[in-house]
Amino acid sequence: MLSVIVPCYNEEENVVPFYEELTEHTAFLKEKGVELEIWYIDDGSLDRTVEQVRTLRERDERVHLLSFSRNFGKEAAMYAGLENARGDYLVIMDADLQDPPSLLPEMFAYLEEGYDSVATRRVSRKGEPPVRSFFARLFYRLMKKISRTEIMDGARDYRLMTRKVAASVLSLGEYNRFSKGIFGWVGFRTKWLEYENVQRARGETKWSFWKLFLYSLDGMTAFSTAPLMIASVVGVLFCLLAFLMILFIIVRKLCFGDPVSGWPSLVCIILMTSGVQFFCTGILGQYLAKAYLEIKRRPIYLVKEKF
Repeated sequence: MLSVIVPCYNEEENVVPFYEELTEHTAFLKEKGVELEIWYIDDGSLDRTVEQVRTLRERDERVHLLSFSRNFGKEAAMYAGLENARGDYLVIMDADLQDPPSLLPEMFAYLEEGYDSVATRRVSRKGEPPVRSFFARLFYRLMKKISRTEIMDGARDYRLMTRKVAASVLSLGEYNRFSKGIFGWVGFRTKWLEYENVQRARGETKWSFWKLFLYSLDGMTAFSTAPLMIASVVGVLFCLLAFLMILFIIVRKLCFGDPVSGWPSLVCIILMTSGVQFFCTGILGQYLAKAYLEIKRRPIYLVKEKF
């Protein structure tokens, strides 16, 4: 069985078109003796997403719904889908058709060749705002340098995997999830499939620049301790600089009898060092906040409805 996991948040316009295109491009499964099930994971939608899925269910019993009690985020939706799907093979896809179902036959063929998972990455960001594309590339370059986990530039959540890979991902039950990093961390033999960027079929993206920025911070703190090291190094450097300045002032006073003057420069130095201190404290606060949320052991999601 192949389980298709579809996280949804206010996607009423895309539920049916996605289903139609998916079923069209998964007709090849019947020849291989593979069944299909579709899990729409409703992430607390405020529109008619759930009603649209119910309508599909009346037409096709392969359609299933898991609806959250509120919005828990896409990461929670993907985890819930992997946890509830029954398939021997599982694939995560967006409902907005930015993850082309037409790639599924090729992806399935790679699994038959012996790969454990097939991941996708965009080779272009055509249609995206230039500022968002610039910072996205900057994020991936930075992650490659500060993290030991493989996170490919342009990587999508669109990924076909075996049950073994899914079980490994589920074994990482952390509350603060960054799936792109988790998939890289668990490893396994992965084939990367490249394709041109596809724009949303209908509706508007739910990912604002601010949400993407916060998501990138989650990724950095989840899979790298480099920011903590940076804070430590900056602290040491400023201590050395302060020590050298004290020596300079003492020598200047003994040799030239010059009074210590220049309060404007002193104020600038104090402001700069205070800013660095707050910056380093902020980094520590990010890691402390993640640890605080983890030790609460709250569930990753709560179910309102399931069928």
